[in-house]
Amino acid sequence: MNKRLTRSEVPIEQTWDLADLFESQEAWEAECFAVEQDLPNVTQYKGCLGENAQQLLACLHAQEALSQRLTKVFSYASLRASEDGSNPLNQANSAKVSSLWAMISASLSFIDSEILQLSDGTVERYLKEEPSLDSFSEKLIELLETKPHTLSPESEKVLASLGEVLGSPYAIYQRSKSSDIQFDSFISEQGEELPNSFALYENQYASSPDTELRRKAYSSFVAGLQPYKNTFAAVYATEVKKQVVLSRLRNYESVTHMLLHNQQVPLKVYHTFLDVIQAELAPHMRRMAKLKKRVLELDTLLHCDLSAPLDTTFNPSTTYEEASTLIKEALSIMGSEYMEYINNALSKRWIDLADNVGKSTGAFCSSPYGVHPYILVTWTNSMRDTFVLAHELGHGGHFSLAGNYQRMVNTRPSLFFIEAPSTMNELLLGHHILAKTTDPRMRRFVILQFLGTYYHNYVTHMLEAELQRRVYTHAEAGKPITATMLSDLKGDILADFWGDALHIDEGARLTWMRQPHYYMGLYPYTYSAGLTASTAVTQLIQEKGQPVIDRWLDVLKAGGTKKPLDLLQLAGVDLLSPDPIRKAVAYVGSLVDELEKSFE
Repeated sequence: MNKRLTRSEVPIEQTWDLADLFESQEAWEAECFAVEQDLPNVTQYKGCLGENAQQLLACLHAQEALSQRLTKVFSYASLRASEDGSNPLNQANSAKVSSLWAMISASLSFIDSEILQLSDGTVERYLKEEPSLDSFSEKLIELLETKPHTLSPESEKVLASLGEVLGSPYAIYQRSKSSDIQFDSFISEQGEELPNSFALYENQYASSPDTELRRKAYSSFVAGLQPYKNTFAAVYATEVKKQVVLSRLRNYESVTHMLLHNQQVPLKVYHTFLDVIQAELAPHMRRMAKLKKRVLELDTLLHCDLSAPLDTTFNPSTTYEEASTLIKEALSIMGSEYMEYINNALSKRWIDLADNVGKSTGAFCSSPYGVHPYILVTWTNSMRDTFVLAHELGHGGHFSLAGNYQRMVNTRPSLFFIEAPSTMNELLLGHHILAKTTDPRMRRFVILQFLGTYYHNYVTHMLEAELQRRVYTHAEAGKPITATMLSDLKGDILADFWGDALHIDEGARLTWMRQPHYYMGLYPYTYSAGLTASTAVTQLIQEKGQPVIDRWLDVLKAGGTKKPLDLLQLAGVDLLSPDPIRKAVAYVGSLVDELEKSFE
């Protein structure tokens, strides 16, 4: 049986180097203590923010400095937990930093409360009197917009002090997923006993060209999920109820109104994305599903077959070094400053490539301000890994530029925009490969990668978003959230989208157990927003060239200084209109058209 490596057995060159955050566990512990001891640097301003603009400015500077240090402390613990969530020390560090975060958040809750208690027009007057406050103006104005939904200072402090408790559904889900769930091994056609895990299934077996292996792994995976479905449902129900209670406490019309307020997105735009993509994309995806069933000679298409490679005769592999070179070539149009980050990230162990017991599934980019972004992937030497890596480098490049040009308070834009820079890099990589190749097999491979990206963002995450929409409606009507209800809802959503192209089995119905996004507000639908924006910008680059790239770089440098729809307007994309969504969906249809022709 192939034994999965423990973290200590992984070659060091496949791991990230967190020394730029902290040299050692001892240095991290010392900073945790120091951050707590330095809390009075900020709390000394309690009760003083109404005195004058200078006091407010001094307090905001002190808060930002402490927040930067706290972010480093939190990032270190989070990244350690992501590299090996089964490690008891990493588990303890996560608990420790969560408590620290909650305590500091409670202690600093007076800042927002005091600002919101200032008489009307005071903040605007302060901004005129003190020019140095200008860099905080966007966040101050955003804060004032929350005034109708803000509780008393005492209540806000209580909620902030409960931060660790309120975050516990996500922490419990992640801990159980990384440390508790066990999956039985299974026997391959060659008689080899193969191990299974969340990471192995989602990163390797789900995309295997071997139907028997893929389906045996799926059976093992589903069997492993089954015993936890009631627990996971209870954890998710707690998260949903938390959001319902908070939205009512804060006098929002609904949970959706509250979460979209934080994203600075109108309700109409949210519903337009969910409705247009599901209605107009479904026919294209059904055609692709039926093509897959025919080409792979499957009697029935199961959910586990959706990620199977359509072209089993051509699956190019690539080393990390080869992929790095290709990515650098594709992104070179982004200019020297952007490429400095790309080169450093690829060569200085800012990326964790390993596959080990306890490692977090999927891929992500963490961007602690004042250091540099870190990326987690699991490298399997497939060309698809290259697209995933380019995606995460897009997040890193975005926050590297934003960090170079903005204060910490202004680096992060709305979630609505977050996935645009990442999917942009995937599209640039694909078009670069297409421009270089004359091999029809490689062209088909790239089209399949594009379709994989649209499937991931427009199908997987969009159907997650649809589940969220229905679950919140269900919860706000006072109906219980159970494993059976979640599985039934998920089954109905999948059936509505796929029609007769897909057999909805128990594993498909349990896909609500597999993603952490349900604990991150209305995050899932933002993947479609980002991909719609990057599709539009990529098409503009192809039409108009360098001026569009220059505008895009300005957008990345702007960080969070503009609302998301304004950022996209600067990039030349109007998402108040459904037209860019329909144009992107039509582009997906054209890719399916070409794919069908390639198999004739």
